[in-house]
Amino acid sequence: MEEYTPEESQESNSEEAKRWFQDNLRIIVSVIIVVLIAGGIYSYSKRSASPVVSEEESSAESIVLDEQGSKVASDGQVSATDTSKPTDVKKETPSVSSQETENSFIETAGRGDGLTVLARRSLANYLEKTADSTLTKEHKIYIEDYLRKNVGHTGGVRVGTSVEFSKDLIEKAISQSKNLNERQLKNLQKYSARVSSLS
Repeated sequence: MEEYTPEESQESNSEEAKRWFQDNLRIIVSVIIVVLIAGGIYSYSKRSASPVVSEEESSAESIVLDEQGSKVASDGQVSATDTSKPTDVKKETPSVSSQETENSFIETAGRGDGLTVLARRSLANYLEKTADSTLTKEHKIYIEDYLRKNVGHTGGVRVGTSVEFSKDLIEKAISQSKNLNERQLKNLQKYSARVSSLS
């Protein structure tokens, strides 16, 4: 009679496990792929459901100004340094706005706005009042870049930042754009093609 040793038992068990793994490899890989896809969908749905708020945005939401310019926290309390009474508490972040004065347009930045977007908005407001049909998209690209570089605003643009574009500066930018030659306008086409909001 043949004697059965534990070493042979381990070998046969490992052979059986190896064979079972090879026979079921497709099923194992399929289950792993399904688990990864489900995990990705779950992760994506959690990320889009609760967007991450940066420190700047949270501070912009926690302090807003009432009609008199007093700092008011989002819970309606006036800041300790301000002794005036709040008249109307606004509980939202500053919205995108445009104001026209006698000599300028004041553009207030919203989420994602930069100096170029503010310049584009001021040009659009100017052209609403003073239409100029000779301006092409390429001219407008040049004008907004000219405004961005010459507005004199220092520092970054955040939600609620206001930048003032003088009407004289806008008129100067328009006249400068009309001095562009065909080669320069053709060069600007690659930029104007990327901006859908220009008309």
